[in-house]
Amino acid sequence: MKSTIRTLLATALVLGVAAGPAVLPAAADTRAVSVASGSPALEAAIAGLPAAHTTAALVRVGGTEGSWRGSAGVHDLKTNRPADPDARFRAGSVTKVFTAAVVLQLAAEGRLDLDRSARSYLPELIPGRYGKVTVRQLLNHTHGIPAPDFAGDTVEEWYANRFEIHDPREMVRSATAKQREFAPGTKQHYLNIGYTIAGLLIERVTGDAYERQVAARVLRPLGLRDTYFPGTDPRIAGPYNHGYQTMRLDDGSTGLRDVSVWGATDGWAAGDIISTTADLERFTRALFRGRVVRGPLLQEMFTLPKVADVRTGTPAAYSAGLSMKKLGGREVWGKTGGRWGYNAAIASTRDGARTLVLSVNATDAKGQDTNKVVLDIMVAAYGAPTD
Repeated sequence: MKSTIRTLLATALVLGVAAGPAVLPAAADTRAVSVASGSPALEAAIAGLPAAHTTAALVRVGGTEGSWRGSAGVHDLKTNRPADPDARFRAGSVTKVFTAAVVLQLAAEGRLDLDRSARSYLPELIPGRYGKVTVRQLLNHTHGIPAPDFAGDTVEEWYANRFEIHDPREMVRSATAKQREFAPGTKQHYLNIGYTIAGLLIERVTGDAYERQVAARVLRPLGLRDTYFPGTDPRIAGPYNHGYQTMRLDDGSTGLRDVSVWGATDGWAAGDIISTTADLERFTRALFRGRVVRGPLLQEMFTLPKVADVRTGTPAAYSAGLSMKKLGGREVWGKTGGRWGYNAAIASTRDGARTLVLSVNATDAKGQDTNKVVLDIMVAAYGAPTD
């Protein structure tokens, strides 16, 4: 679909976010903490902002075990106004949960077959070397398709190209022109490209724009009025807390640059959604209650493939749309997301007893280590990692 149409439409848990060394609080307990009537641990997790690597944090904890809401930090570093708890933010790869949900809805309707090859739906786009990649493998990152090529390797180079428009079909062509990383279904490698293809599959089988299908199937039915897809618009519509990123500045020094205005077309169906903590909390509750993906296909989101991670050799941690981490002695399912200046996450126990949604304005987002504030919030909500 042409980019102009996308613009018109858009405008109408494995932890992988950045910071310094991930250090657990000295008093961290492996048991889940109580949140029924306030939580000192959650309050402490976001206290003292703005601070190193983080300028703001918005948190919502809910579920049958109790609820808690908190915000800290500043709206921007010029005025130092308090952070807006209702602000919109870039949720990054949380987008994948929405994309997976729509694919699974279409599978439930018989319009997509998870065991059928992606090439059978997109023969003009997926070459023969990837002819055995199934729709399910796109969703659980076991497809073996490498990442496409982008201009730039550093944050400074990405910043210089921040307004470049990326077409999803061209990204797929760039990726599939390369040799596969591994035979489909044999290993797992978390990448965006599977979800870029999934977005195009949604468009092919529905004859409609990806953004419009997600809106019709998820956003409007759940009343997610502050969630939208930006298309080619690099701005965040409505109120938002500014995002900052540490990088080399024009004078050669290293400092913070406001990165709130930054195109996200490289993410598209894998990572461009904009939302609020209130909307994502509503979405998380509905998803885990079986109101978004209904029936047996919901189990796809809670089924890890029995393969190893291609880089670490550890068991696969990603399902269709979600990931799993053991915290406080129990399984927590969810998804993190990162765009420059912004980190986000949704999470829940399988029974919905405790949900968590967070937005952290991290100044070293998209790095290799876990932002300390994000980690502290996760530990305060669920307990320390137990595996």
